[in-house]
Amino acid sequence: MTVDGFTLLAEAHDYLLAAVRGVPAGAWGDATPCTEWTVRQVVNHARLDQQALVMQITGVTPPSDPFEPVDAVADDPVAELAGVLEAAAAAWESGRGSESVATPMGPMPAGTGAAAAALDAGLHAWDIARATGQDLPLTEEMAEGLEDIASKLVDFVRDSFGKYAPPVAVPEGASRAERLLAFTGRDPHWSR
Repeated sequence: MTVDGFTLLAEAHDYLLAAVRGVPAGAWGDATPCTEWTVRQVVNHARLDQQALVMQITGVTPPSDPFEPVDAVADDPVAELAGVLEAAAAAWESGRGSESVATPMGPMPAGTGAAAAALDAGLHAWDIARATGQDLPLTEEMAEGLEDIASKLVDFVRDSFGKYAPPVAVPEGASRAERLLAFTGRDPHWSR
């Protein structure tokens, strides 16, 4: 199944917002599947990633390095994140149909860039949901849509920027979502 990158992005942004909305008040400092990062830091990282992926379209640089995600999320993380996601979606939409949009990973079609942003948002939504005990799994349908972009970009980002952990082994018979998570360096069975 091939899913349009813009559709994937909308679904992944909804998933990320749902995960952030569901963070219990006392869980912002909890550990996550992202080693050494708290829930608040993963939320900030996800926000900064979405800004960084479109910065060459918008001309707006994220306020800090996405890979140094301090606790700089506002008192209302949902509203702050929602504004960033809306701006990011609009930036990708402005390039719809373009075969060459500038991104930090090099030029790519706008739909591919939107799918890359969806991959990032979907993975971090899972990180947050898993860390906070929410029943918000990465669905098989979303994982299926994200597999194609993951196969094109994860190894490139891992090799070029060193920003993805090595893949994790999964047992035979693992679900599509478990395989995607493992490919991106996440333990699909991580628990607090």
